[in-house]
Amino acid sequence: MAIQPSRPLRLFAEYLRQERVNLTERWMKAVFNDTELTESDRLTYEQLSDHVPAILEEISSALEDQDLDQVEPSIECSAKQHGRLRWKQGYRIDELTRELDLLRQVLMGAIVGFAEGHPAFTRRHEERARHFIDEAISFVTLTSIREVVTERDRKIDEYTGRLERANHELLLKQKLVGELHESRMQITRSVVHDLRNFLNVFSMALQMIARAPARTEAALALANRQAADMKTLVDELVEYSIVLGDTNAPAVEAFDLRGLFDELVASCGPLVEAKGLRLVHRFDPPLGMITSNRLKLKQIALNLLTNAAKYTKAGEVELDMRTCGDAHWRLRVSDTGVGIGEQDQERVFREFERANQDDVPGAGLGLAIVRELCRVLHGDLRFASHEGEGTTFEITFPLDLAVGN
Repeated sequence: MAIQPSRPLRLFAEYLRQERVNLTERWMKAVFNDTELTESDRLTYEQLSDHVPAILEEISSALEDQDLDQVEPSIECSAKQHGRLRWKQGYRIDELTRELDLLRQVLMGAIVGFAEGHPAFTRRHEERARHFIDEAISFVTLTSIREVVTERDRKIDEYTGRLERANHELLLKQKLVGELHESRMQITRSVVHDLRNFLNVFSMALQMIARAPARTEAALALANRQAADMKTLVDELVEYSIVLGDTNAPAVEAFDLRGLFDELVASCGPLVEAKGLRLVHRFDPPLGMITSNRLKLKQIALNLLTNAAKYTKAGEVELDMRTCGDAHWRLRVSDTGVGIGEQDQERVFREFERANQDDVPGAGLGLAIVRELCRVLHGDLRFASHEGEGTTFEITFPLDLAVGN
């Protein structure tokens, strides 16, 4: 509650205003000469003084009105800024407290100096002035310390968050390295297994020719079939290694998607029809020029169509291209083949994983290649399959891949 101020206190408040610069310099000199305040030596005049003149003005107003509550919001604002700045300048809490205590001492000295030159400024006035200055400096100190603690806690939370994110990323990378190692080991085991089988069967064919010349034709047929299977394995391995090894952004070009569609129909039609199947093909007329990597799109479509033909014994294979909204188009390949069991659907995109059809040629890399190429071309890959009913793959691509790169 405010009380009616006396004229001596008002005069002292005016004195503080007039001597604000001198008092600030006196305080800074005390700070510079204090051996406990090491951080202050690194600061310029402006950096050290910062909000002290404003705090002195607010203390003068409190003395003038004999009411600290009136200026408390402005003192609090200045004190927070002071604490925040000192935190950024590297002050410890004990240094901040020491610095403000020196300001208190300077102001107490100002009281003594003013009292000596003004007889009307009695001991009662001195006690009153000391009380307000003590209250104001204590409030500034407490507020500044709270701001330092807040900034410190915020920084700790920030560092903790960074550490947690870094740790999470490290765990993910460790998992990725582990999965990559297991994947490479799987490739090695699978290739060694297929090579051993190839050599065993090829050796059997040679032995058959040596022991039973009359069966030479059958032995050669067996050897040729085995050599063809090994060529398929090698071709898929080479294709997959090229896909994984290409870390550059895909080269894009504008081309007519209808031309690629017709090329796929012409190249895959004979393969599908040779198995007694029907190739159903549909193209959405509004779909025309797109910007993407033509060769990689062709690889995706060929792998899906080849897989569909391999695993379909009767019925049809469907190739469908159509628009999908204003910025995308969709590739759809479906078949009426053996389908993929629910228990196998999570592993079909892994290297050397195939449906349970041991008599189907191939290394099990086709869908792994498709998955990697879809990632490169920003394709959203989805599939649905039911065992004994067939499989449908749908991939949504951007019409302009250059926009997303």
